[in-house]
Amino acid sequence: MRRIRIGLIGAGMFGGDVHLRTYADLQRSGIAPWLGRIGMDELARELADVQFELVGVATRTEASAKRAQARYKELTGVEITPFHGETPWVDMLDRFPDLDILAVATPDHLHTPPMLEALKRGVHVVVEKPMCLDINEADEIIKLAKEKNLIVGVDMHKRYDPDHMKIFKELLQEMGEPIYGRAVLEEPLEVSTKTFKWVTQSDPFTYVGVHWTDLFIYYLKVKPVSLFAFGQKKKLIKEYNIDAYDAVEVNVIFDNGMNVYFVNNWITPPDFEGPVNQESEILCTRGKVESDTQYRGLRYYIEGGGMRTSNTHFTRDVERPDGSKAYVGYGKDSLIACIQAVAQVKFLGKSPEEVKHTYPNAEEGRISVAIIHAARIVRDKNFEYFKRGMGTPVTASFGDFGIIINDPYEGNKVIYDKPI
Repeated sequence: MRRIRIGLIGAGMFGGDVHLRTYADLQRSGIAPWLGRIGMDELARELADVQFELVGVATRTEASAKRAQARYKELTGVEITPFHGETPWVDMLDRFPDLDILAVATPDHLHTPPMLEALKRGVHVVVEKPMCLDINEADEIIKLAKEKNLIVGVDMHKRYDPDHMKIFKELLQEMGEPIYGRAVLEEPLEVSTKTFKWVTQSDPFTYVGVHWTDLFIYYLKVKPVSLFAFGQKKKLIKEYNIDAYDAVEVNVIFDNGMNVYFVNNWITPPDFEGPVNQESEILCTRGKVESDTQYRGLRYYIEGGGMRTSNTHFTRDVERPDGSKAYVGYGKDSLIACIQAVAQVKFLGKSPEEVKHTYPNAEEGRISVAIIHAARIVRDKNFEYFKRGMGTPVTASFGDFGIIINDPYEGNKVIYDKPI
């Protein structure tokens, strides 16, 4: 029997929903039904007999691990092993030495340790975005994966949004050279005040802005050359005593001359009509495209609940004849893309290099990590200078020389000395 065994680290908003349900669908029906959505249907017959098994879920607390265990049993009837603690991935890898994939859905700043542990033991990795927060860590991950001939897939699901595919694969091809862009993704206040306990370790650009950076990097094949960043701390600190950024704005000039303004916050009030607010615009020499990916044509109200919109492209339930529900959408497609790459390596004799164009890979993710790494430093420096009445003069430069933080007060500093 051909089989892929998966272990899941993290069962929060994404791990406990999109990841868990994706692996439940794989365990029930295999990967063949989902390949057509990502343009890989030619592999459906070759991989149709591959069995998938989620063997365990690991979280920080015992209660959350058991909740995920119970949910998976509800979805599949299968009992998986719960793990909990400060480093539960170690226990999982010890318990299941034949694991094929470690799926990492931990908080942003805790991705690297479980990834490196898995790679050292010869286990492929699928990780939530961003891959990590430090470009040196990204290099270490990539180097180890190459040495071990392993896949590191990054969940960059906005690549698979049908609206974005239309924009980048079709419309921009007819619009000439890109001039500027604006990308907005605003998360609900609940995320920063209730859902996540780690918001002081991240920020809204790091958390969701990375989706937009990936779109430009992947589809336009660009790299950053300079960056400006600033953030605000007002609502969370004053009203919730949470020392985290309400919003972060990042301006990136890419090597094709395009200027993109990334705008992110996680203080959108609960009475806003959509689960998130997201939109983009791109101006080119022969045209312009605007995309409102918050309102996609479905708007409704129910008495007492206000006006609402739904994004059924991201995920939606499709009822089966037996009453159970399959999970469909671009939020799942990215994970399927990463997992099919592992299946090709394990069962079809392909090398990681041969399949790296079929999924969001670590080398692509590294460029977004470089932007995040620099943006966090520039943001903090400008925030402090602004408080002291000294303006916001700090920027970052990228190139073959690495990354330089340009600070007119303290002097320029090389924070990374390898080519981007």
